[in-house]
Amino acid sequence: MLKGANVPVPTAALRIELGRRSGPGVPDADASALLLVSGRVRTDADFVFYNQPTHSSGAVRHEGRRTTGGEVTDTLLVDLARVESAIDRIVLAASADGGTFGQVPGLYIRVLDTRSGEEVARFDATATVETAFVLGELYRRQGAWKFRAVGQGYSSGLEGLATDFGITVDEPRQSAPTAAPAHRPPPPPAAPPAPVRLSKVTLTKEAPSVSLTKQGGTSGALRVNLNWEVRKQFSGWGSKRGRAIAHHRDLDLDLCALFELADGRKGVVQALGNAFGALDRPPYIHLDGDDRTGAVATGENLTVNLDHRQDFRRILVFVTIYEGARSFADLHATVTLQPQHGAPVDFSLDECTVPSTVCALALITNTGGDLVVQREARYLIPDRGVSPQRTVDRVYGWGMNWTPGRK
Repeated sequence: MLKGANVPVPTAALRIELGRRSGPGVPDADASALLLVSGRVRTDADFVFYNQPTHSSGAVRHEGRRTTGGEVTDTLLVDLARVESAIDRIVLAASADGGTFGQVPGLYIRVLDTRSGEEVARFDATATVETAFVLGELYRRQGAWKFRAVGQGYSSGLEGLATDFGITVDEPRQSAPTAAPAHRPPPPPAAPPAPVRLSKVTLTKEAPSVSLTKQGGTSGALRVNLNWEVRKQFSGWGSKRGRAIAHHRDLDLDLCALFELADGRKGVVQALGNAFGALDRPPYIHLDGDDRTGAVATGENLTVNLDHRQDFRRILVFVTIYEGARSFADLHATVTLQPQHGAPVDFSLDECTVPSTVCALALITNTGGDLVVQREARYLIPDRGVSPQRTVDRVYGWGMNWTPGRK
């Protein structure tokens, strides 16, 4: 499509893909959607992005990100049949982190029929100094929906984009009063709504840790998600020119957590042995059901009850290969820690070049009430006959006794 062109949308269930090519020096980018009435949001809840991934109506959902062969794709799912009648436009945008869209190669938006996978529309965008960019929009016209290629941006980033459509934004602050958006009457003083927080934290080798306390994430539920994608499909172990090659079938990864409580009790939360934990009693950590797909919408998930943060001394989140492979090679995985309050923390795993079946992901420590998340992203190689769990225990000095288990 050309900029400004429009096409009818023949189906209600849509998959919106915002894609780009990755590479050295290419800024990170995130997809978002705004549900509008006469060009403005009704409330801040009409903004769907990484900190607020699902609209209350269920009509728009932020599905997360995939990286395949150097191409990064952020996905939004849209169900037009569930869009409230007052909504007349859905803006589909992206924001750049650490640069401008002029530095982002191959920027595009695709609209796909969710059921058939057929492409409804595609627009390849060209940008320069913009740090937020509206790629397209879905809009009502005479009772039907259409898609328009927009290709216009902002040099003021996600905040500029959001405020232009009526969103009130704020950075994380402790014990700070909040103000109501100017476009609607203020609520009762006893319960003012919190402005939307746009901040997020990406941990790297150069900046591997962050304080959840300073980000405001010290209460409620902390959701830890691991999603993954196997770049290649293999069937065993082999060698080529002296280099070991991992051969994956159906890969089953298990997200786990070693914990040490303030009273000295230690243990593990994992699917193996059905040690799923609990949120309302020690260890105040719970593992969701066992996932075998790595899908962005599901993946493996742990939840930590931060209302009991004083009961934690340290938590080590790690992942093991249960079956389907003998190494993490050719695996692309992303870890996201999403506090109920405060900015999300995410990081990607480095490429695995060793025959590792266990990877330490993140270490959460409580030091004087300050919860600090440390990116580990550390591949470990178990000795012959030593389990992955025992291996990570030894490296981090947990000092537990281990027995064989099944799930």
